[in-house]
Amino acid sequence: MHILLFALKDWWITDYEAYYYQKNAIVNIDCLEDTEVLCLSNDNREKLCREFHQIEHFFRKKTNRRNVALQNRILSLLSSSAKQRYEKFLLEYPSLVQKLPKHILASYLGVSRETLSRLYSTK
Repeated sequence: MHILLFALKDWWITDYEAYYYQKNAIVNIDCLEDTEVLCLSNDNREKLCREFHQIEHFFRKKTNRRNVALQNRILSLLSSSAKQRYEKFLLEYPSLVQKLPKHILASYLGVSRETLSRLYSTK
């Protein structure tokens, strides 16, 4: 299992390649809490963006936020130690630490459950 990111309140998430290129999705989205699900086709999103500049601005801001989060996630996986990734997770997602099953958190951090247990015990 690979976890790309966690979407917090007011985030929008989808399989972006499937959405924009009308392909079959390869990304699963699992909800850990009650979630409001909105469905908007790419065609309808484009139509809204053409007709309402504010909507286009809204989607651009959402996209920029997601891109920054994914870039930071990739850089963290490539250049940070497991301990650094764990500490960053604690800062970014303090409300999720107690909610997540340990195997989910370990997968997100790119470590084994045993390594996560060691990191957990040092806090």
